[in-house]
Amino acid sequence: MNVLFLTTGRIDSIEQHSIYPDLLRKFRDNGHQVYTVGSYEKREGKETNLIEDHGAHMLYVKIGNLTQTNLFEKGISTVRVESQYLSAIKEYFSKVKFDLVLYSTPPITLVKVVEYVKKRDGAKTYLLLKDIFPQNAVDLGMINKQGIKGFIYKYFRRKEKELYKISDYIGCMSQANVNYVIKHNPEVDSSVVEICPNCVEVIDKSVAWDKRISIRQKYAIPLNKKVFIYGGNLGKPQGISFLIECLKSQEKNEEAFFLIVGSGTEYSKLEKYISECNPINVKLMQRLPKEDYDTMVGACDVGMIFLDHRFTIPNFPSRLLSYMQAKIPVLACTDPNTDIGRIIEEAGFGCWCKSNDVGKFDKCVKNLMNIEQVADKEWTYLNQHYSTEKGYQIIMKHFIDL
Repeated sequence: MNVLFLTTGRIDSIEQHSIYPDLLRKFRDNGHQVYTVGSYEKREGKETNLIEDHGAHMLYVKIGNLTQTNLFEKGISTVRVESQYLSAIKEYFSKVKFDLVLYSTPPITLVKVVEYVKKRDGAKTYLLLKDIFPQNAVDLGMINKQGIKGFIYKYFRRKEKELYKISDYIGCMSQANVNYVIKHNPEVDSSVVEICPNCVEVIDKSVAWDKRISIRQKYAIPLNKKVFIYGGNLGKPQGISFLIECLKSQEKNEEAFFLIVGSGTEYSKLEKYISECNPINVKLMQRLPKEDYDTMVGACDVGMIFLDHRFTIPNFPSRLLSYMQAKIPVLACTDPNTDIGRIIEEAGFGCWCKSNDVGKFDKCVKNLMNIEQVADKEWTYLNQHYSTEKGYQIIMKHFIDL
């Protein structure tokens, strides 16, 4: 069948190793024709273009700037994306009859695009729900439900409900996400909401000791300490102020070393802390290319996850998968509404604390300094629950006649 995947981000190649290319390759390798629509942002100076990449048809649409810009430009660009994507699909995919449309959140603003293809082709639609917006922005105080900002909330909340309505199926990252969607959107038929987790092509990214030594030497990471790594976005959703408090509480721990790798709006807070306090067991690095970062993770001992304690929505960060592929235990510091911590602890490959409890963080660090080997159970859990084969089968069970 013909499968269309929509994103306002960009997949540079179907051969990339991340959650969406991995899943789309699974469709391709099972005989389906894969089409993607992504974007070129204005500042890149590129025009709308369709390319063929390893059997996938990849359309890149020129849009306004959505990232690295001010709120006004981002707002205008976001509003215009729908019409720009519609025009591009009509021009480049006018002769393609799609059977299945896959799309993820964020964003929630491609409703008309999904609706158009569904109506034109009689396609089935499947939402990969990765973000519950606008509630996540409310949780962090970025918008609210009252006053002038309340109009913004109501606009996006309406868009969210429209997206759920147009979706034949809604795949959530975990059971907590399923429960949340059903509870807060009673008009949605609960039978179409299911778990379809973040999934990857399962690749062993553990690192042998001799290679671990060379990697640690390359990046000036101590050889004789337990290295706790956090990698990814350093923004408001991660609760960077709590991360800093945790690092402060561990400044006298001579056996642990904390490596922070990433970028984001809160990066400067970490820079300021390191500049002022000069901790000897903390290293801050800018974001690395994914392949380099994945190798670095394998050379560390514990992977960390941080989410702001104010979240009422159950986030489930995909960076968990990179830690699992590296076969290292996980320390999750999150709000109590997500079930990622419960899953990690029940599966036996990590520890969880609330992301406003420094004392519990310290206890988790102590426990993980002496944790027994978890590689085998973690690897088994990854294969059973988060492989692309698992995700593919969950989606395809609805479309066996296509």
